[in-house]
Amino acid sequence: MKRVAVAATCAGLLAGVILSAQAPAPFKLGTFQLQNRTFIGVVVRDTQVIDFAAADSVIGRGRVAAPADMKQLIERYDAGVRERIYAVVKSVTSAQGARPNYVHELSSLKTLPPIMYPMTLLNAAVNYREHGEEMDRRAGQPQTAGAPPPGTALPGTKSAPGIWERKAGDTRWNPYAFLKAPSAIVGEGDAIRIPKGRTQIDWECELGVIVSKMASQVPVAQAANYIFGYTNEMDVSDREGRGDSRYGSDWLIGKSHDTFAPMGPFITPKEFVPNPQNLPVKFSLNGKLMQDATTQLMIHDVFELVAYGSSIMTLRAGDVIATGTPSGVGSARQPPIYLKPGDKTVCTYEGVGTLTNRVEAAS
Repeated sequence: MKRVAVAATCAGLLAGVILSAQAPAPFKLGTFQLQNRTFIGVVVRDTQVIDFAAADSVIGRGRVAAPADMKQLIERYDAGVRERIYAVVKSVTSAQGARPNYVHELSSLKTLPPIMYPMTLLNAAVNYREHGEEMDRRAGQPQTAGAPPPGTALPGTKSAPGIWERKAGDTRWNPYAFLKAPSAIVGEGDAIRIPKGRTQIDWECELGVIVSKMASQVPVAQAANYIFGYTNEMDVSDREGRGDSRYGSDWLIGKSHDTFAPMGPFITPKEFVPNPQNLPVKFSLNGKLMQDATTQLMIHDVFELVAYGSSIMTLRAGDVIATGTPSGVGSARQPPIYLKPGDKTVCTYEGVGTLTNRVEAAS
């Protein structure tokens, strides 16, 4: 856990330097639609959206080439876009009188997924011990007295050369990640659709890490420099299986149905999340609290996951790493609870945002 504290402290110090130099009102970033026009918006007070390109064209000095989409904004953020957003936010939040026409009420806009679409959508599997315990119980393998808890490396566990080097005294298992199809992404308020014939659809409320720039073989100690910000992702899961045991579990069927990756509603830049390893997380289904935890409980922290993923594939600006879900999923309950048409899901990470989706039958 010392690595977690050091990395989080470094990230917090960086955020503090940025904020003390510029002192903007906190904001979030999103992708929005108004009358069939899509634009990048800066969200202030969680209620108003500044059309960044429109505001930039009329506010003072320092104009920048308007990003075409969120990926381009992320790529240019450290090359003048951050400072320009700060200036725009200051201008809007300190203005007196009538609201400019480039500022919209959030409720008047369609909120799209903040990134449409990442090249890579990488997900961490079983990254909370308590979730590992509940999934073991679901599989008929309850924890026995004296046995090490899930998340503990089994005897004989070795490093994965070039990918994950085990440190002396590290008792955790190695990270495990899988790819989820970016085509599964939907946005705030969109429907999670139950695939035809499938009846065991589960929820997993996760923190999404947004990559800031090309990342390959990134050391854990430098991973904070490759994080742009954070969002919410629902890793919706089909627990029903493929009908046979061929090649073991089928992650394609389990994770990549259409609509199985609700994301958003916004991205919170990392300077407004001083410690991503200290965020309360809650998930409710139809108003009933189902998951209640904190990111402190992660087995591998966000910096380790960036390092791990970038040691397998080159990550790019706008790619997303979902960091796993805490305990409280529906399939591990007795009796199980699965998503059904008419349900309402609400996934919240404090300081990052709240993602709300409805559940519908397949069309």
